[in-house]
Amino acid sequence: MGYAVGGQINFAAAGLIAIGGIVGAPVGSWLLRRLSLTWLRWTLFAVMLLAAARLMVSIPTRDASLTLDVPTILALIVLGLVMGVASGLFGIGGGIIVVPALMALFGVSDLTAKGTSLLAMIPAAISGSIPNLRASLVKLTDGLIVGAAAVLASLGGVALAFLVPPALSGILFGAFLVVIAVRMVVIAHLKARKEKAQS
Repeated sequence: MGYAVGGQINFAAAGLIAIGGIVGAPVGSWLLRRLSLTWLRWTLFAVMLLAAARLMVSIPTRDASLTLDVPTILALIVLGLVMGVASGLFGIGGGIIVVPALMALFGVSDLTAKGTSLLAMIPAAISGSIPNLRASLVKLTDGLIVGAAAVLASLGGVALAFLVPPALSGILFGAFLVVIAVRMVVIAHLKARKEKAQS
């Protein structure tokens, strides 16, 4: 809501990303129950580190606009597909993928990238959660509690995003990606050690 009030959501781009996300999220959920995720985790880890490096060295412009020609439309749908598959597989927020991609590949400002990403991942999150819920892979109560807390916290987060300079915003988001990537690998490593010890 805050990004919309500030005029920092590209609704057309969000809709195109959402189309890909709606298709990709159930695919990711389906793959979750059938694939070994080791190489996928390492691929995502590498992508996140590259995105973090790109964000930290480039200064986004807040007056950048996005022209929706045919190649861009197709690329946004593909981006949504990747976001959906990743969210279904790893349960990660689409912003980890969509925000850096919109900034680095499409030249969108940091605020518009964040606002557009938040809107686009709502349909993908729902479509990915339904098959996981049916497969008993979702703790509904926990999800509702975390979701309610996130909604409340986002109000302050959006206000802060408008105050932080673009260069610092890129550095902070890049650092956040590094932390998430390292945490993901550490958790996977600890889980593998635990399973090995139990076998």
